Amino acid sequence: MSENYVECLIKAKTSLPALLLKYLLIAVAAVFAVGMFIRIPFCFFGVLLAGAGAYFVNLYSDIEYEYLYIDKEISVDKIMAKSKRKRLATYTLDRMEIFAPIESHQLDSYKNRSVKIKDYSIGRKLQPDLRYAMYYEGGEKILFSPSEAMVKCMKNAAPRKVFSD
Repeated sequence: MSENYVECLIKAKTSLPALLLKYLLIAVAAVFAVGMFIRIPFCFFGVLLAGAGAYFVNLYSDIEYEYLYIDKEISVDKIMAKSKRKRLATYTLDRMEIFAPIESHQLDSYKNRSVKIKDYSIGRKLQPDLRYAMYYEGGEKILFSPSEAMVKCMKNAAPRKVFSD
């Protein structure tokens, strides 16, 4: 049995509120650091709290998704701030209903379903829109931003379920 292996790493869009909060906490930490040098009491604790807050905001806002396709199975990992990895989900092509570009006419019959949406894509619409939607077991809609090689391997494994319009 031949095995196909494709790996794809994409960076998700950082939200504007998270970016503003991170820079605000860095500025607050800098102000407390200046206060610490001119010997204002309790500024050390302000530096510690604002610095820790900036670290955690950065950790949870700098996100990358890694898709790994190995022989009819897609696994999705979340990489936070290039330092922490977490396995989010594993999907098999046998249980998938359809995989097509997000604006494809192939998805027209699926649009009126009430499903749970999971977004593992870049998080924004580009021109042209390269995001794909996968309906999985009738209850989930998963958004991806795969590479062309990954779509090609999936199309070879499940030609009636994968569309690349």
